Formats: sequence, structure tokens, C-alpha cells
Amino acid sequence: MLMGDLYRFQDLLSPDEAGVVARVRDFLTTQVTPLANDYWARAEFPFELVKGFADLGIAGAPQSNLLSGWLALEMARADASMATFYGVHAGLAMGSITTCGSPEQQERWLPAMRTFEQIGAFALTEPTGGSDVAAGLRTTARQDGDTWVLNGAKRWIGNATFADLTVVWARDLADDQVKGFVVEKDTPGFTATKIENKIALRIVQNADITLTDCVVPAANRLGNARTFKDTSKVLRATRSGVAWEAVGVMLAAYEIALDYAKEREQFGRPIGKFQLVQDLLVRMLGNVTGALGMCVRLAQLQDAGEFKDEHSALAKAYTTTRMREVVGWAREILAGNGIVLDYDIGRYVADAEALYSYEGTREINTMIVGRAVTGLSAFI
Repeated sequence: MLMGDLYRFQDLLSPDEAGVVARVRDFLTTQVTPLANDYWARAEFPFELVKGFADLGIAGAPQSNLLSGWLALEMARADASMATFYGVHAGLAMGSITTCGSPEQQERWLPAMRTFEQIGAFALTEPTGGSDVAAGLRTTARQDGDTWVLNGAKRWIGNATFADLTVVWARDLADDQVKGFVVEKDTPGFTATKIENKIALRIVQNADITLTDCVVPAANRLGNARTFKDTSKVLRATRSGVAWEAVGVMLAAYEIALDYAKEREQFGRPIGKFQLVQDLLVRMLGNVTGALGMCVRLAQLQDAGEFKDEHSALAKAYTTTRMREVVGWAREILAGNGIVLDYDIGRYVADAEALYSYEGTREINTMIVGRAVTGLSAFI
């Protein structure tokens, strides 16, 4: 049982699901966590871990939303970068093909993606646009016989420097609707350049992508991706995954701070005996518990088929905001030791900033919820 799971939410998992979580947690604890700080400092990706992720057998496996959410939590608790790597591959890329691909396309790509023989990326965000992507997408697609020609640019695309398959979203010049295309590695006209000098999720290999007369076979256009509403179906599901990741980061920060408070001595006693330190720890635990409860209920609604945009939007906005507070309080408890990688918390503080921003900013998610509760849209 996790130290921060005070209300024992993990008990809601079935025995089989709990066994999967235990197996994944063991892999993360023994294989991922020991490497995280080193690779984070060097901004490099630990390719030797890919086989371990494949051996877990969880990518694309039939599972409840509660289990898939808990696995996202476990990954982010170990390292937010590796959670993002997995989320981009198994969530955004595989999710796009599962949601928007034809049966033939699913059979063509998903088996190799489940075993990580082929790794996926998801290219939606552009250099000149982020929150306005629905109306402002500039990457274009033009049909030319039995091919499509893509032109444009993408930015912040995780996994893109080494991905075998990149799902690219582009606006069809013929009908002005957003469509999805699977661009295979080494396709002429497709270039991915690593973004350097990041201060968050440094292990994730984010890229700038340029598409210059990039010719894609018609068979690579996702058959059920006809408008941005179809893109949104993918984002709705993955946004809830980011909420779970935020809880994982909070749990890690709380655990680090709690252990430190019990061991670090000042004025002849552990700092955990001081009232102000206990106050911070309890605030952290309250945030963890509230956010975890929200995510659990969200997963239950998903499993019941009662899942709406505002459910995932509120969860993402709330949990990432609470996460920012928790990592800040944890760093406060560690004082100067909180800004070096030796004590881990510095990595979580930095990575939290990326989780706070991607998959929809707090402001955009707030307006999604606001529209749902008032019936009035504040979007421009």
C-alpha cells in the first residue's frame, strides 16, 4: 500500500488488477527509478527500458479505466517523463488508431505497437498555436490520387525523434476539416528535430516536426477521423490519464517529504516533530486524497459509459493545480536539498510544470467545465 493512499483507494482494484499494479510497481521501482535522475540530467532517453515496458504486456490490453488510471499514477510516481513516454505511445498514438482507425488499420499497426516493436507519437500542437488548435490548425493535407500531401509544422511532439509511427493531424484543403494521418518513419518530407534546453520532462524526446510535401498513402489516412470532434474523442480519454499522472507526482513528492521529515534533524530532533512541518505534510496528504478520489470517481464514470468532456477537463485542471502546491510544499520541507537531484524532489518540481500545461491548460479546461455548467460558451 502506498503511504499517501490514506483512504485505501487501491482496495477498489480487483485481485487480478492489484497483481498487475504490483508487477508494474516492481518494474518501475527496480528498473526506472534508479535511472531517472541520470537520464533526466543528460536529457537522454533510456532505450534499454523499452523491452521492460513491452514485457509488462499492458499497452493496449483490455483493462478497466480504474486500472489504466492507476498504472498512469504508478508510472508518474516513478518518473513523469517515462509516464509521458508511455502515455504518448499507448494513449495518444494507439488511442488515435483505436478510436479513429478502420478495422484494417487497427490490425495493421496495433499488434506491433502493443509489443513496442513500433513506437508511436502524436503530432497535433503547432509552433504558432496551442490552445487554439481546433480552429487554428495550419498544417494542411491535400489529396492527390491515391496519396495525401502534407505540409506544415508541429512542435512539442513527444517520442517523435525515434517514433516508428507518428499520427499527424492536418486540415484538409478540400473541406477545411481536420483529419488524421499515420506517417511512417523515414517518410520523405518528414523531419523531426529534438527540442533542446528543456527544464521539464527532460527524458522525453520532444521534437519540432516539419512536413514538406510529405506524401502519405491514402491507406494511412485514419478512416474514422473526419473532423476535429474525432480528435477530441482521443484527447478526452488521455486528459483523464494526465490527471492520474498528476496524482502520481503528488504521491512521490509527499513520500519524499515524509521520509525526509522523519530523518532530517534540526535543533536536536526530527523536523517532522515541528508543527509547521506537520501542517505542510497534512496539506499535501489532503491534496493527494482529494485528487485521487476525483480520479477514482472519474474512472468509474468512464467504465459506466457516462463520461463527458467536463469530467476529464475538471479532473485535469484540479489535480494539476493541487500538484503544483504539493511539489512546492515538498521542496519547502527539503529546503536547500530540494533543489538538487540527489533528493529527487527537484525533478518532480520541474516536471510538474509540464503536466500543468499539456493536454489543455488550466484555463482551457476551466472554460470547458464552465460551458458545461452554465450552458454558455466563453470560447472566442
